[in-house]
Amino acid sequence: MPVVELIPPEQAPLLARPFYAGGDPGPITATMAYVPELLESALPFIGAVLSPSSIDFRTKEIVILRTSSVMSCRYCIDSHTPVALDAGLSSDQVRALRNEAGYDLDAAFPSQRERALVAWTDEVAGGRGAASDRATQAMQRLFAEHEIVELTLLASVTLLLNRYASTLRLPVGDSTIERLTAEGFGRAA
Repeated sequence: MPVVELIPPEQAPLLARPFYAGGDPGPITATMAYVPELLESALPFIGAVLSPSSIDFRTKEIVILRTSSVMSCRYCIDSHTPVALDAGLSSDQVRALRNEAGYDLDAAFPSQRERALVAWTDEVAGGRGAASDRATQAMQRLFAEHEIVELTLLASVTLLLNRYASTLRLPVGDSTIERLTAEGFGRAA
């Protein structure tokens, strides 16, 4: 049960109504609508970070799903599992990113670049300060500076959303639960 009710379209404050124009805005928007003046600035920023850019969709989903797993955000893990599959990650790769028992990250990601990205994401999401020299050097060797900045910002925005969704106990949509089941995934713990 969510900590706060999701605001339905007919009860949305005037400033939040544009975010409902396309139909169901999803739980994040439907709770941020309680504070529409923040919604107006937060969602465009979050959307810009998550939107298409020079970083491909698959790479972004590696960061989002791994960050969510490190943070144990049930909502984000469940919501992004189908998205990661749609981005071209294999079932084994998704299971490894989700930290499911029996799935090894090194085996799932033979690419040195993707292994470095997962290690970097682990440090950004689970670290207590600057990333280790080893992770930093790997990223500097395998990624351009603008990519490092964008991927770090992506992990950081995902951290914010993980805390938000977990704290407010946002519900995962029925269609997402159905897709998880159809793909053979259980709900995140």
